[in-house]
Amino acid sequence: MAAKKTIWNWFEDTRGDKVVWMIVLMLIMFSILCIFSSTSRLLGPGQSRLDLVWDHLKIVIFGLLLIIGCYFIPGIKFFRTLSSMGFWVSFVLLAFLISGLNLGPVRSIELNGARRIIQMGGLQLHVNEVVKVAMVLYLAWAIDAFKRKDLRLFKDKPTLQKIYYIYAPFILITFMVLPGSNSAALFTGGIMFLVILLGGGSGKDMFKLLLAGAVLLGLCVGVWKLSGGKVLGRIGTGISRIFDDEDYEAMVMKSRAGSVEYYKALDEIRQPYSAKIAVHQGGLIGKGPGGSTQRYVVPDISEDYMYSFIIEEYGMLGGLVIMILYLGLMARGALIARNCGNDLYAKLAVAGLVLLISGQAFLHICVNVDIGPMTGQTLPLVSHGASAFLCFCIAFGVILSISKTASTRMAKEQRMADPLVDRLSDLDQFETGEATMDEELYEDYEV
Repeated sequence: MAAKKTIWNWFEDTRGDKVVWMIVLMLIMFSILCIFSSTSRLLGPGQSRLDLVWDHLKIVIFGLLLIIGCYFIPGIKFFRTLSSMGFWVSFVLLAFLISGLNLGPVRSIELNGARRIIQMGGLQLHVNEVVKVAMVLYLAWAIDAFKRKDLRLFKDKPTLQKIYYIYAPFILITFMVLPGSNSAALFTGGIMFLVILLGGGSGKDMFKLLLAGAVLLGLCVGVWKLSGGKVLGRIGTGISRIFDDEDYEAMVMKSRAGSVEYYKALDEIRQPYSAKIAVHQGGLIGKGPGGSTQRYVVPDISEDYMYSFIIEEYGMLGGLVIMILYLGLMARGALIARNCGNDLYAKLAVAGLVLLISGQAFLHICVNVDIGPMTGQTLPLVSHGASAFLCFCIAFGVILSISKTASTRMAKEQRMADPLVDRLSDLDQFETGEATMDEELYEDYEV
């Protein structure tokens, strides 16, 4: 009689990378716990925190379905085809966003002097989150297709092919993101630059790309200055965050309480200072779930300052666990990419998505501990935000799907790293008839 299958048996039989699965599930668990106790700003009229958790659970369930759906797609041909459309998806969304179009239920929304969201009925799409994932996958496809000579246009002119399919999309999308967010443009451009570099971009070409980016950035700054700050206003915001030497803390102390100057200075330091207070008060083990006090001070603690909230409630130990999860993802992603054989698309897709997720995580962490200016980047798969959460779920789904093709190679590599005594024991059992040797063991031991 066959043994009854359990959840653990199913997990053992899973071909996808089990470490990445565990990282995904642990990050989601952190997300549920933190959203439950983070901030009351997320509550609507008449809602309780249980309503908030239930709303977030709906997003989590949908995100898990996306991951599982991507995971069960056989092969990577489907992802390769979708990736080829990544640039045009990004271009159309950004063009709609920048133009400020209003088509009734679908319209571009301006918040805090920047356009980052497309409203679709009752749903909000944060375009930059879609663009990050779409462009990583697009560049993985474009570089692979260029290497395999599968691109249609300029077949006899490889230089024009690189410019048209790789370099021009990279520069265009980076500067289309810029009006909405300086930090998102720099981060997205940086990740795309690394994908091109990993794909074999020459030092000469990479220098030209950096030079072109610097020239275009200079032109944007010039336009901002000539317009008196009315055009590309986010440029001024970024410059002020980097070069502003105003001592707002001193202004708060010197200004009369309740004056305009007092509140202006207080608004400038409220969030970063409160985040530092949260980190300081968290100590080693934290205040415990629901014990945060800074959640009442920092409006965006469930998004831009989630890591400081985690440290306040779960201490440095909780913060260390989060860092280990993202470091583990980087290590595992490198192993998956290395075992993708000769498939350049698979390697670049995994490497690019892992760099995107872990890079954004550590950028978020640095801002929360007061290293560098505020960027507004969320903590992947933990911070509140449906668009970002679902986009990162798709990214994880692609990584896990591709990891299936690398699982056999990885299993062999792990077996070869087993202690010699264990491997001799396998052979002894085979010789005495106590065990049979499968094809991979035959290959490992050259039987």
